Amino acid sequence: MKIDVLLGLQWGDEGKGKLVDVLTPEYDVIARFQGGPNAGHTLEFNNIKHITHNIPSGVFREGSINMIGNGVVLDPVIFKKEIDEIKAIGVDLGPRLMISRKAHLIMPTHRILDAASEAAKGISKIGSTLKGISPTYMDKTGRNGLRVGDIESPDFRKKYDFLTKKHLRILKQYDFKFDLKEYEQGWMEGIDAIHSFRLVNGEYIINRYLQEGKSVLAEGAQGTMLDIDFGSYPYVTSSNTICAGACTGLGLAPQKIGRVIGVVKAYSTRVGSGPFPTEQENETGKALRDFGSEYGATTGRPRRCGWLDLPVLKYSIMLNGVTELTITKSDVLTHFDTLKVCTAYKINGELSDELPYDIHAPVEPVYKEMPSWKKDLTGITKKEDLPSELLDYLTFIEKEVGVPITFVSVGPDREQIIKM
Repeated sequence: MKIDVLLGLQWGDEGKGKLVDVLTPEYDVIARFQGGPNAGHTLEFNNIKHITHNIPSGVFREGSINMIGNGVVLDPVIFKKEIDEIKAIGVDLGPRLMISRKAHLIMPTHRILDAASEAAKGISKIGSTLKGISPTYMDKTGRNGLRVGDIESPDFRKKYDFLTKKHLRILKQYDFKFDLKEYEQGWMEGIDAIHSFRLVNGEYIINRYLQEGKSVLAEGAQGTMLDIDFGSYPYVTSSNTICAGACTGLGLAPQKIGRVIGVVKAYSTRVGSGPFPTEQENETGKALRDFGSEYGATTGRPRRCGWLDLPVLKYSIMLNGVTELTITKSDVLTHFDTLKVCTAYKINGELSDELPYDIHAPVEPVYKEMPSWKKDLTGITKKEDLPSELLDYLTFIEKEVGVPITFVSVGPDREQIIKM
């Protein structure tokens, strides 16, 4: 048995959570393999909007098994808040959720370090979510991080105090005021909440599931263009968001990867700083933001909006070995008369479909114009009822990138998706 991987192919916010929720009935196990509470996966069903940050998006399906993998960084405070909110709507997470002992813990001082570092950058800010993600991964690679398995140790408090004191020494170099007690509030209660779930040696569990013939879906957070190695560095996250990250984030051999499902919006968005070749800093961008409700699920920040970028999509497909695509937010483009798709870049007067190494190099998008579909898609349930203009748009994308589109989302609800 092989594991399937679902991940985003742009700068995040592609609609991964919804697709995981839709696909969960086909899988026995859903596993998060990287990222932390900087992720915000939005799911809508029964006229209620749910946003998951730490927890896999499969938890709302009865009978599912969900695992937080070793590649994830976990904030106990946000985790407790999240499970309390899910319990409040009648979902018992106890039998549905397990946590890898090798996942790292975000400490209160990690969040302070994140805020102090970002403030010190001034106009060169990365656009951090200020959730402590980067400092936690830095401690991980520095080999002195605190892991979920450490909470089972009688020396846990000693380890916590030691690392906290180290962080406080580092913070002396910043002109940044903070109240540690304010940040620590609720942290130990969050640790108790983590302790109430099944803590596992995730790499053994996930491989055992595959040997037993269980179907497993690996869920990525963020998007390919935020990958620490292959994204628009330095405006990236601190983990590997690409398919290879599922191997290191869950403890899997490369040959265990099966389907690779790439999720992409029918247009493009990103949050925070960094290059964005097709960004529309005009009325078009504002319309995309308003019609698409483009505000960060985690931060609430307005997203930058622009047209679909095929060089970015081809790049992401190459890196991830994508075998099929899901297109989301097609209903948003109903509101436009004409659409644009970036098919190449003009760099120093020459055409190229490759992303330049120098992210600050002047890049001029080359666009193809196409007619939009002036039809409300939100009530459509069959491929045969989709407007011809949308079908032409999808066919064009398929031909350009060489990968089939298997799902098209026509609205935010879990039911508003069409299998192609």
